[in-house]
Amino acid sequence: MPDEGPPRQIPRGTASGIDARAARRRFERAARTYTQAARLESEVGARMLERLDYVKLVPRRVLDAGSGPPQRALRHRYRKAELIAVDFALPMLRLGKKRLFERNPPKAVAGDLARLPVAGGAIDLVWSNMALHWAADPLAVLKEFHRVLAVGGLAMFSTLGPDTLAELREAAGAGRVHRFADMHDIGDMLVAAGFADPVMDMERLRIEYPDGEALIADLRASGQTHAGADRARGLAGAGFRAGLEARLDALRERSSGKLAVSFEVVYGHAWKAAPKRAANGRSIVQFYE
Repeated sequence: MPDEGPPRQIPRGTASGIDARAARRRFERAARTYTQAARLESEVGARMLERLDYVKLVPRRVLDAGSGPPQRALRHRYRKAELIAVDFALPMLRLGKKRLFERNPPKAVAGDLARLPVAGGAIDLVWSNMALHWAADPLAVLKEFHRVLAVGGLAMFSTLGPDTLAELREAAGAGRVHRFADMHDIGDMLVAAGFADPVMDMERLRIEYPDGEALIADLRASGQTHAGADRARGLAGAGFRAGLEARLDALRERSSGKLAVSFEVVYGHAWKAAPKRAANGRSIVQFYE
């Protein structure tokens, strides 16, 4: 292919600006209610599993990165593989092992996705469902995915795009809703992390709620409340909460009487190719008979 010019620069501010400690506390508190409230995460996880039908890969080790409660369906698909679940909220991991697995539970490790407690080249499949947008530095996380993968290994993930929760953003104000990275920026990060043949695509899903109060309760129960480093500190107060719910209720559709909430779901996968240069900087040339 002809050279199409230099790669697109990753813009400043692409990192999500998440307060990692605040995010961890939210998920620790939500551990007991997460499974019932995380309808979106469950649906997206099922759609990711369908995408694996088209991938010819028999992994020896699978890393469930940012797992929350580790996904039982992933264990069922790869029964012979060693499954390692990593999440920054220990109560989520404990809950998943206790409730979701009767036999052969995964190895559960509490850790930071930007500093995975896994040896380099040890993993054949990195799976990450709806976790990347909770990373303070998504590029650092993708670099770690690349590091732990064996050559020929696959990283597959889902995350949220910038049109997510547009209705809540309109009602509450942009400063009170998490910022989400654009699909094209994430693709650029994959290339910057060293991945080959990245594939990105997106779909928009809607979840209907009876009213604004139900939406807010669902977000709290699943740990999905704003944890941005630049978020307003302190309690917003009952007046703000009531006003927010009223503004959300005003957005309910006349035909159904429901509050339809938008989620932009971004999917990505990429492979770890053989290195083209050795550690000393010399080019690697392969000869075939």
